[in-house]
Amino acid sequence: MFDEILNRQILDVTRRLGEGSKLAALFANCYPNTLMTTTEKLENGEYFVFTGDIPAMWLRDSSAQVRHYLPLAAQEPIIREMIAGLCRRQTWCILQDPYANAFNKEPNGACWAKDETEDIPLDWERKYEVDSLCYPIQLAYLLWKYTGETSHLDKQFEDALQVISDLWILEQDHSRSSYYFIRRNCPPTDTLPCEGRGNPVAYTGMTWSGFRPSDDACCYGYLIPSNMFAAVTLEQGAEIAREIYRREDMASKMLKLSGEIRRGIETYGIVDHPEFGKVYAYEADGLGHHVLMDDANVPSLLSAPYLGYCAYDDPVYLNTRRMILSPENPYYYEGSALKGIGSPHTPPDHVWHIALSMQGLTSTDPQEMETLLDMLVNSDGDTGYMHEGVHKDDPSRFTRSWFAWSNSLFSEFILHYLETKQGPVN
Repeated sequence: MFDEILNRQILDVTRRLGEGSKLAALFANCYPNTLMTTTEKLENGEYFVFTGDIPAMWLRDSSAQVRHYLPLAAQEPIIREMIAGLCRRQTWCILQDPYANAFNKEPNGACWAKDETEDIPLDWERKYEVDSLCYPIQLAYLLWKYTGETSHLDKQFEDALQVISDLWILEQDHSRSSYYFIRRNCPPTDTLPCEGRGNPVAYTGMTWSGFRPSDDACCYGYLIPSNMFAAVTLEQGAEIAREIYRREDMASKMLKLSGEIRRGIETYGIVDHPEFGKVYAYEADGLGHHVLMDDANVPSLLSAPYLGYCAYDDPVYLNTRRMILSPENPYYYEGSALKGIGSPHTPPDHVWHIALSMQGLTSTDPQEMETLLDMLVNSDGDTGYMHEGVHKDDPSRFTRSWFAWSNSLFSEFILHYLETKQGPVN
């Protein structure tokens, strides 16, 4: 039912990219991938969007998988209906278990692993990640702003905003939380230390996260990119509370929390680097420890202005950008085919397509964007699609041949690039 609408957009964009070019062919494959392969309308009108090669719906991935359709949703009611239906599904899932990161279509008990945690049959996985709650707020907000749609901003969403903000307040002091997560017989990155509670942290004003957006365990509990995202989405949620629900009390509560998180980031999340100056750490614990790195998964330090946390020319961000796009980032790889950010979630020497697309989306330099597009075009492994990690010297070696998030973010980068060069895409 989406074919005709998608084809019109694809024809317009491929014409502007150069019909017959490989870049145009990649866009034609990647742009519709989420809608045509990972989206299912449920009987109640909600939409279930799974990640691709895994049958579960991640709150993070499903949001990111449809973001590049938002401009189209402003013109096409059926796209607007799909995104609103996804928002309602995400909201319902959050109210069932706000600590879960991924959900089944039905409460059938299917899961990635049998973990020790307070899960429910709907949960595919219960790794608590702050960004999993940020993404649905952002998507709901952006749908409203792009289209004027408010059907998804119902009483259920109001309740979810309350649950999320209360949880983030609770997790400002993780010692008061009942959350724990233990996975047996697994790599250390798949479970939390200290009997599933995570390493010790001090109060900072930031909110604690058990896991990164890679689904790897945090080393130190205050994940700076996710707290950046939380600060922004709290402000967006406050606007919804004020404008849609007329709830000044809720708006004030969310803005107060956002301010506390922002102060925590600026106080505990900035480090003086001997070469790059003041930079954002990736993680901190409020006890003097920090991790200097970046991961390809979004939210990342690279994505800070894309998330709305800071300006693209913010001095601390630019210092951080230079650091993480250099060998000072232990997950930055440079080879004969690719150079960019990878992840401890995938093998060494693998650059992520998501990171290259995000580098383009946060660039203000057209030449840098074109260099990144060349790398992306030449590293699809002759599959016609984007992947997860790709070996820096050999694009035929990659992880995940069906990874809808990567296809969607690449498509968003293309639309951003064309808008930067030629004006808005119709």
